[in-house]
Amino acid sequence: MPALPNPAAAPPRWHWRTLLWAPHRLAFALACLLLIGSSLWWAQVQLTRMGWLPGWLSLAQDFHPSLVHGTLMTFGFMPLFFVGFLYTAGPKWLALPGPTAQQIAPGLLLQALGWLGWLVGAQTAPALALGSAALAGLGMGLNLWGFCALLRRSRVPDQVHARLIALAWMIGLCSLAGLLLALALDHAALARAFLQTGLWGFVVVVFVTVAHRMIPFFTSSALPMVSIWRPQWVLVFLLFAVGLQVCSVWLQWLQWDLKVWGTLSSFWLLVTGLVVLGLAFVWGLVQSLRIRLLAMLHIGFLWLGLAFLIDSIGHFWMLISDERPWTLGAMHAITMGFMGSLLMAMVTRVSCGHGGRTLVADDWVWALFWLLQLATVLRVVADLAEPRFMMHLTLAAALLWLLAVLPWALRLLRWYGRPRLDGRPG
Repeated sequence: MPALPNPAAAPPRWHWRTLLWAPHRLAFALACLLLIGSSLWWAQVQLTRMGWLPGWLSLAQDFHPSLVHGTLMTFGFMPLFFVGFLYTAGPKWLALPGPTAQQIAPGLLLQALGWLGWLVGAQTAPALALGSAALAGLGMGLNLWGFCALLRRSRVPDQVHARLIALAWMIGLCSLAGLLLALALDHAALARAFLQTGLWGFVVVVFVTVAHRMIPFFTSSALPMVSIWRPQWVLVFLLFAVGLQVCSVWLQWLQWDLKVWGTLSSFWLLVTGLVVLGLAFVWGLVQSLRIRLLAMLHIGFLWLGLAFLIDSIGHFWMLISDERPWTLGAMHAITMGFMGSLLMAMVTRVSCGHGGRTLVADDWVWALFWLLQLATVLRVVADLAEPRFMMHLTLAAALLWLLAVLPWALRLLRWYGRPRLDGRPG
């Protein structure tokens, strides 16, 4: 492995070469850029829909904006954050030296450039969008290949979490390929089915797997009175609920009668939601509230249980009242509440710890985190509201999301281009 540059010789100010000092620097920096771009674009879409921005700002859409948005939020910045985390924590899990930022840079750059091309092409030229997303998929494949190489070399007995993440990554690649093929053949409904498969089978599985491994570990490290308790049956239980969601996606696409299936799966989701809420307390939710960075993890995990409950109760309410299910509300409780909160907590923790900073969520991060919680609540409520209020609540949620992630991501970008505060390499 090539030696890392000496931080003592580094320029004291921000410099792009500093991004190559550690895998998480480059991966997280590119992820932050995509997160900013995706969030700004979606806020612009919502403002234009409401007539608050001039119509000329809204280019002709070759794909439906919600499909472009969902694809970016699932396959865009999330996998880049995954790479940064996996090549920081993964080598420790597997007791192996990890790759350098230079070694994983080709895959990361393909992903970042590919998704920027997707965003531009989706509004101007479908061929550009599909070709760019295919390049991003190639970048995902390169990073998966590198992680699988670590798995093959590792002799650590416990590889369950790492192998589950690799399997989820494969599902994500297959889902992305299916989505692009469906769009090329002009099958929007099939494309959405592949998109939801990628969300549940890839992104949610990675978050659930990492939460199962890391939340008890972080909690017991900060609160010694809370022991590490993470039996494998808990992970299997959660993944089974995720698998039910994937099955529901495809049964719905096949237009099967979902009354019996929906009732049974909703009952299981109800049980799973209650188990997750109970698990949150077992893992030290109440005790964690004294430590902000830890509380962010636990509050994010709480959203997972709430999302399952919202989905389940919404289905039972539909059976009673014949109203539409609360599918979008439950999905945003997962994506914005569960994944958004854990993302902010995990990335802040890694960035502080590997930047020579104290492992704390300062007042700035803590305030942004609660803005994110408010955005999540408004987006969940929007799905339950009457149509005349839904657009206003959706716009408010999009703007609050932007207000939460924009300063957070810009601050991290400033950190990644500068040396560690303690002068150590990395």
